Amino acid sequence: MLFFHPKREPANSALLAELARTKVALDTAYSNFENVVDPDLIDCSIYEVNAIQQRYKYLLKQLKMDEDTAVLSKIE
Repeated sequence: MLFFHPKREPANSALLAELARTKVALDTAYSNFENVVDPDLIDCSIYEVNAIQQRYKYLLKQLKMDEDTAVLSKIE
């Protein structure tokens, strides 16, 4: 008798993995920003943080759209 079902990987596991990698990159970018002193490097760090934040927002939006699509497909 099988009481436990094996864990199934979610359909959006690649998206979740990319989101986790982006979070690490964002943490690293924040750390770099806090440690630079040269004005040119400060500007560079600000651009890097902003770019990674936009990527993170994009991935969150994609994840939400995937979840909404999955819910809708279950309803239909």
